[in-house]
Amino acid sequence: MVLLDFLAPRSCAFCGVFSTADERGLCVNCFDDLPWRVPAASPTPGIFECSMAMMDYEFPVDVAIKALKFKRRLYYAPALAEVLCTARRSLPADIDSVLPVPLHWRRKMVRGFNQATELAVPVARSFGIEILRGVKRCKATPSQSGLGATERRRNLRQAFSARHRVFSKHVLIIDDVITTGATLTELGKVLLSNGAQKVSALTVASAR
Repeated sequence: MVLLDFLAPRSCAFCGVFSTADERGLCVNCFDDLPWRVPAASPTPGIFECSMAMMDYEFPVDVAIKALKFKRRLYYAPALAEVLCTARRSLPADIDSVLPVPLHWRRKMVRGFNQATELAVPVARSFGIEILRGVKRCKATPSQSGLGATERRRNLRQAFSARHRVFSKHVLIIDDVITTGATLTELGKVLLSNGAQKVSALTVASAR
C-alpha cells in the first residue's frame, strides 16, 4: 500500500466500496460478477482476424456505458478499460496499434469527449502499443440506436476516412458496444484500403 492509497482510497465504479489496492476503479467482487461472455471471441464474417466482446450488454454494464456516454460519468472508463485489458492473451500477438472508433467533431464537441478514446488509451498503454492517428469520422451520421442492420450499413457508407496511409500491420479497433457490427466493419474497410494488413475488433459488450 502506498501513502496515496491510504490517504485517498479509491472506490469501485460499480458498487462504491472503497479499495486501497485497486487502481482500476473496479473491486474484485464486481469484477467477478460482471456478465462475462464465454467465449469472448466470436466468428465475425468478413474482414476481421479476430472479434471480441468481453461482456453481454446487460446490467450493470449497460447502465455503466450509458452513464459514461450520455451523463459524463467518466469514472466508469478506467473500470471498463480494465475489462478490455484482460483480453490481451486471447488477441493476436501481432497487433501493433489501437484505434478508438472516431466520433464526428460535432458530436464530440457536444459530448466533450470520445468514450472509445477513454477506453482505448489505457488499453494501448497496457499493451505497450501506439494509438493510431489520422483516421476520422467525416460524416455526421444520425444515431444508430433503433436501426436495423441494413439501415445501419446505409447510415455508415463513407462515414470514415484516413488522412494518410496506415503503416500499422495489425490494427485493433476499440469501441464500447457492438450491435450489428456495421460501424466496426466500415471502419475496418477504410483501414485495409489505406494500408493496414489486418484488423481486429475489441468491445466492452455485445448487444447482439
